[in-house]
Amino acid sequence: MREVVNKLIKEFENLYGSKPDVIVSVPGRIDFLNTHQDYKGLPVVSIGVNLRTYVAANKRDDRVGYAISLNIGVKDKDVIYLDNPSLVNKKWWGNYLRACIISLRQNMYEIGGFNALIYSDVPIGAGMASSAALETSFIGSMNELYGLGLERKDIAEIAYHAEHDIMNIPCGRLDQYGCTFGGILLINTKPPYNVERLPKINGVFVVIDSGIRHSTADIHPRRQAEINSGLKQLLSMNMPKRLREKLGQYYWEPKWSEITLSEIMPYLEKIPEIPRNRILFTLKMNESTNIALDILRGKKIGEDRLKEIIETIASFYKKPRFETKEELIGAIMTYQHYLLSKLYDVSLPFLDKIVEVSIENGALGAKLSGAGLGGAVIALTKDHDTAKRVLDECIKIGASRGWIVDIDIGLTRHM
Repeated sequence: MREVVNKLIKEFENLYGSKPDVIVSVPGRIDFLNTHQDYKGLPVVSIGVNLRTYVAANKRDDRVGYAISLNIGVKDKDVIYLDNPSLVNKKWWGNYLRACIISLRQNMYEIGGFNALIYSDVPIGAGMASSAALETSFIGSMNELYGLGLERKDIAEIAYHAEHDIMNIPCGRLDQYGCTFGGILLINTKPPYNVERLPKINGVFVVIDSGIRHSTADIHPRRQAEINSGLKQLLSMNMPKRLREKLGQYYWEPKWSEITLSEIMPYLEKIPEIPRNRILFTLKMNESTNIALDILRGKKIGEDRLKEIIETIASFYKKPRFETKEELIGAIMTYQHYLLSKLYDVSLPFLDKIVEVSIENGALGAKLSGAGLGGAVIALTKDHDTAKRVLDECIKIGASRGWIVDIDIGLTRHM
């Protein structure tokens, strides 16, 4: 971190003629457990990693904000007039900052003029929340610069509001909370949006970029509509009042965590395959996440709870062995990828191949990270040598790039 901070100070002075008053950074995040569940109000688990976004800033005496990204270049500097910080051209990178300023104002937080310089190690389009890292680091810098008194949760919520409500990007809260808090984090995505820091696990993560670009804006609405269709058909059936009360018309309404497969399967079997699979995915993904959480918290897990997971993914492994905490977590990662691929249709043959090659070369488990249909796969390995082998072999089959990453801390002020 220190090397990047020193570089930012030097570049800031060259560009703005003075030193920054604050420098903050946040980690990128990998989408660890319960992917595609945050917009349904279900808990999700993120991991902050040591690919970070940095923002250096100082105050100006006027009502103008200047922002430069070292990744994009000085020629694409954004000039934001704070009395009217409206969004501009749809694809303009500065819209993320503008949305954050609007979100701050709508939440009754006002900032003055600023010079900002941004540098990011978080790759764009690789499923590591590059946009949320930009939002939360920028809001964090303004919080420090103008003494807004925001807590981490406030920063995450303001960033979420900026992206979801102002930029109209159909995200959940996983990204903003994961970047702000860092570490291994359980995020409850229903009010009051509490978080729980989970114990670290031994092992090394690999992030493998498929090189296939994707758009969350295309994926989420389609899956949400398919769930809504299934719910509508279920509600048209005669069923016990107790089950009906757990359902809802829209994907965010059901009490998903209270619905059991045994009570809903007789009705799910009567609806078409696609909506049935989307609802099955939601329930199975959440149950496997609950098992993983118990493992992470050190609880003993009965064989009956693991039976379906092990039977489903045993064929992925040359010598199936699921005894240690890390081996069990790896198995659940692979199971969740299987669900994402077979029941949610957000994988691709090449993503499936990356998962298979990762496991063949010693990964304890692997799954896609992010919305899917491209982006990245994450793999858990026992050590750095195995991580390197996994990455090298995935590059050989066509993955565009990758990173061996460590679990990292959340929002940090460096000066």
